[in-house]
This record gives sequence, structure tokens and C-alpha cells, in this order.
Amino acid sequence: MPEIILPIIFCIALFILKTIHKQYLFALSARIAMATMLVTTAIAHVVFAEGMSMMLPDWIPYKMELVYITGMLEAVAAVGLLMPTYKKLTGWLLIVFFVLILPANIYAAMKHVNLESAAFDGDGPSYLWYRIPLQLFFIAWVYFSSIRPIADKKMALNEKKR
Repeated sequence: MPEIILPIIFCIALFILKTIHKQYLFALSARIAMATMLVTTAIAHVVFAEGMSMMLPDWIPYKMELVYITGMLEAVAAVGLLMPTYKKLTGWLLIVFFVLILPANIYAAMKHVNLESAAFDGDGPSYLWYRIPLQLFFIAWVYFSSIRPIADKKMALNEKKR
């Protein structure tokens, strides 16, 4: 589960950035964590391409190509999150991306797709009780770290006042 990467890398990045910059950089740490997760999921688009293609309905053409393209988009988004000039645009595009891929996750759950084994023996609809809130969590994570990173601005202002 790549989502475990978020809290682990967030804490590591927060500690390292605090050591280097002498202040907590929450939004940057969160973007580093999301970028790491996106690189991991981009790799999964290659490693588990067949299973991921099964997550798409039969009427969608070029499934394997679409899996590879979305994997590349995730890798590009990982870079965009770490570039100050593009972090806000990347954040908005990632939110749209997370919304657009949710139907594939719902379809896969309804069909019991196991993306790792490329079989129809997955968890099924019960997985949606986890996946839908997780998708909302990803959206909030991106929004509050890329689009409205309030915490770092307040921290920087407080540091300047001292």
C-alpha cells in the first residue's frame, strides 16, 4: 500500500528540513511525501500494468497504453509538486486526476480486481469503504500542501517576528 509512504516520508522530511532550515516546513514535507508516493505508484503502473488495465471497463480502448500514460503523469506530477513555480498548478491537476481515477477504483472493486495478481479475486466492494475516504484524503493532502499551504507561511512569519 503506497499510502503508508505519506506519513513515513512526511515525518522524515519534516525532521530533515527542520534540521537544515531551523523551522518546520510542513507543506514542503507534505509535498515531498506525496511526490514520493506518486513515484511509487508510477512504478506500480509498469510493474502491475496488466492488473491495472483490468481496472478499466471493457469499452475503454488502449487500456495498457492508458495505464502507462497515467503512470507517466504521476511521475511528472511528482516533479511538479517539488517545483515552486508549478506546485499550485500541479496541485489542481492532481486533484482533477484523483477525481477522474476514482471511477476506475470503484469499477475495480465491483469486479473484485486484484491489480497485483491480475486476477478477479480482490477484496470487492467492501474495499470502497477504505478507498473513497483515502481518495478524499489524498485530495485534501494535495490541496493543503500545494494550493493553500498556510502552515509554512505562518511559521515563517512567526520566525521573522522573533
